[in-house]
Amino acid sequence: MIDQLIQFDKEVFLFLNGLGTPTWDGFWMFITNKYYAIPLYAFLLILILKTNKKKEIIFTLVLVALLITITDQTANLFKKTLFLRSRPCYTEDLMEHMRLVKDSCGGAFGYFSGHASNAMALAVFIGLILRKHFKYIFPLLLIWAVFVGYSRIYIGVHFPGDVLTGMIVGTIYGTMIFKLRQFLIRKFA
Repeated sequence: MIDQLIQFDKEVFLFLNGLGTPTWDGFWMFITNKYYAIPLYAFLLILILKTNKKKEIIFTLVLVALLITITDQTANLFKKTLFLRSRPCYTEDLMEHMRLVKDSCGGAFGYFSGHASNAMALAVFIGLILRKHFKYIFPLLLIWAVFVGYSRIYIGVHFPGDVLTGMIVGTIYGTMIFKLRQFLIRKFA
């Protein structure tokens, strides 16, 4: 059963990665680069500052730091200790059939995607905070997180299962930290 899932993951990876063309490589490299998302984060911070009280803002900023730390450390635990699953670009039977868009592959292990989990966790957390003020912000942030996840497959550094797991973990953590924020606001604000 596990072998069949791994084989299916490889086949889906080759299909999705194979959809890429040099014309789109720059776009997906832009999406996958976390530093290019800084203007988006700055814009979301401005929206949070405009729609929340001082204590709510403080809770939000502290919880964003906690959220990123938790998702990063969980991804690292899975990658470097629990699963040790090679990235596609280090998987011998895929190397000559795939497109590696990045200059380098990154660390040896890739299960699960930290980019996908961080993007989804932030999208869920911030989307849930802002949705009462901005009708379309939550679905737009989810779409952005899916784009970030797909970019990892497109550039050749993660399997679809890595990305899907990262998105699920990010959704769970984003929701949990949002609920913690609600509790803190009720208790202390």
